Amino acid sequence: MSLTLSLDFQYKTSIEKLWAALTDSKTLAKWVLENDFKPIVGHRFQFRAKPNEYWDGIIDGEVLIVEEPNRLSYTWASGEEKHTVVWTLQDLGDGKINLHLEQTGFSNAQGLGGAKYGWTAWCGELEKLLEHQ
Repeated sequence: MSLTLSLDFQYKTSIEKLWAALTDSKTLAKWVLENDFKPIVGHRFQFRAKPNEYWDGIIDGEVLIVEEPNRLSYTWASGEEKHTVVWTLQDLGDGKINLHLEQTGFSNAQGLGGAKYGWTAWCGELEKLLEHQ
């Protein structure tokens, strides 16, 4: 059985700034994790966190889709779990952009719950970052 996480966040910004926050390695590091991401299909990259007793701190990814400025997808693999992350950006008008996250491939509800918590916190950091750009 595979579970899917689906979340929506609205930001008061331009679609170009939000796209840059998702695809620029240095900006991405400010709200997610240190990384060597490049928005090039086939590029393999890593997100790196501090390791702990339960986890080596490495998330491996490969870019699957780059459709600037509307859609970005990559794999998200850690340990035995391998997921697919899809970001969809939609201009709602009035300077508001909807950011839709869909992450598929969860094997259990605990992992899905952890990802929901993590992405919600990270997207809160993204909101602060966008306010100061």
